Amino acid sequence: MENAPVTPAPDDKDWTWVLDRPCPDCGFDAAAVERGELAALTRHAVAGLQSAVLADEAAVRPADDVWSPLEYGCHVRDVCVIFGTRLSLMRGTTNPTFANWDQDKTALENEYWTQDPATVAAELGIEGERIADAFADVRDDEWDRPGVRSNGSTFTVDTLGRYFLHDLRHHLHDVGAAAQ
Repeated sequence: MENAPVTPAPDDKDWTWVLDRPCPDCGFDAAAVERGELAALTRHAVAGLQSAVLADEAAVRPADDVWSPLEYGCHVRDVCVIFGTRLSLMRGTTNPTFANWDQDKTALENEYWTQDPATVAAELGIEGERIADAFADVRDDEWDRPGVRSNGSTFTVDTLGRYFLHDLRHHLHDVGAAAQ
């Protein structure tokens, strides 16, 4: 690995609590999100993250053990892919179990800190649009379809969307971008 930076402590928290109460860090309130808003809110969050990735000094970490905006952009791009796959499984399979995803291992293996900001911003836009379109296409009879994460947490299409949106909004907060 080319000049690997300090690895942040693994985030092993179970963040599913954000479905029940507002996040004290970023202020996201999953209960306040309407299903029909998921696509537009995803697009808005992705645009904010793209701006952060393209800003001057986007590859600079604010602290040795905190990801840079570029690294967060890579992560969110990959979150869009993972959650898009999970959404597709939930819509097309009866009660699927999602494969485990180690976000920290992915960051190291893909050397997030070395990636080109313009490429990341473009890929983030593509993947963000893909999942926004997928949420926009969810039929009324699909919102309650279940899926299970490898740790046993159960989601519906609806709660998966809210949980996913929190991830995006939280990382906007992490990079200091406005979520409005």
